[in-house]
Amino acid sequence: MRIVRFKAQTDTRYGVVDRDVIHEITGDIPDFLSRALPDNAGNLTRTGRRHPLSAVTLLAPCLPSKIVAVGLNYRSHAEEIQMKLPEEPLLFLKPSTAVIGPGDTIIYPPMSHRIDYEAELGVIIGAVAKNVSEEKAQQYILGYTCFNDVTARDLQGKDKQFTRSKSFDTFAPMGPWIETELDPCNLKVQAYLGGELKQSGTTADLVFSVYQLVSFVSKVMTLLPGDVIATGTPAGIGPMQAGDCVEIVVEGIGTLRNHVARG
Repeated sequence: MRIVRFKAQTDTRYGVVDRDVIHEITGDIPDFLSRALPDNAGNLTRTGRRHPLSAVTLLAPCLPSKIVAVGLNYRSHAEEIQMKLPEEPLLFLKPSTAVIGPGDTIIYPPMSHRIDYEAELGVIIGAVAKNVSEEKAQQYILGYTCFNDVTARDLQGKDKQFTRSKSFDTFAPMGPWIETELDPCNLKVQAYLGGELKQSGTTADLVFSVYQLVSFVSKVMTLLPGDVIATGTPAGIGPMQAGDCVEIVVEGIGTLRNHVARG
């Protein structure tokens, strides 16, 4: 099932994608994500209204209270930057204000001279998760989306930590929807810049698996419905320029497409 958040006319709504049509879903939006967990999928009620995909504006598929990102979680990426693999997941946060959706513009901040794309699989949490075991982690996952961990690389090197370089507005593009029926263990994750393939890896190369990450993060902080775990990026990171089109493609999900512009 592909769950979308979209705008039709002036209203923001949720729906389920079937080919090129969105079937609108009724109900309270605040508890939507927990009701959409696979075991509760039968609780989703369709309004009967249908919208052509081409006639709506797709939004970021959820509104996270926080984005928990993971550094150095692909062996290929650690190798390309010549860093030792971490013994535990290397966590950092991106703020909710960084979130944008498919088709939105990534804004080049004036204080940076290099911003990079980082193609990632995003994990969408569907239920309150605290001290979750690895074996039960799947029960707390609503689904998966494409994620671009946009990074001001020059500021990351200057600051020696990640907060400023990862947190600018528009630095967390995600979408185009949440795919709920997906095995995250061996998915191709790619980035294209101007139509040219720049990154290509698979989640089989993750140092810490999706289920390990959900468990580990939940033992550090409580995860809430709609929160996102960005699982790391494969080798091939590089800069974007104003005017570029960047596409993040995750197998089984689709394509997240954004353009870059100067602020």
